[in-house]
Amino acid sequence: MTLAEIRRSGGRVDRKRLAATTDEDILRQAKEDGTDEEIISGVYPIAATVRRALGMTQKAIADLMGIPLATWQNWEQGRVALDPAIRTLLKILWKEPEAMRRAVAA
Repeated sequence: MTLAEIRRSGGRVDRKRLAATTDEDILRQAKEDGTDEEIISGVYPIAATVRRALGMTQKAIADLMGIPLATWQNWEQGRVALDPAIRTLLKILWKEPEAMRRAVAA
């Protein structure tokens, strides 16, 4: 394919296929790629991925963590950088959601 053909086609991205990709598809593909536990270069999982993997709404996960809904939304949308403590909490929530629930309930 020539550069002109790529430009006319909107790039090499199949936009219809991309739009049809569900959260479940993304998680399945991440697992197939071996990146399900360490989403970003082995550092920590991203907030939206953790929430989706747990099948929770933004409100439910914010309540679980004891934070305002707006705070969780800011994390998911990248408006606020995550400090190391939050990264660690996300990793615990990602790998051991029941441990997090027990700790918060105690």
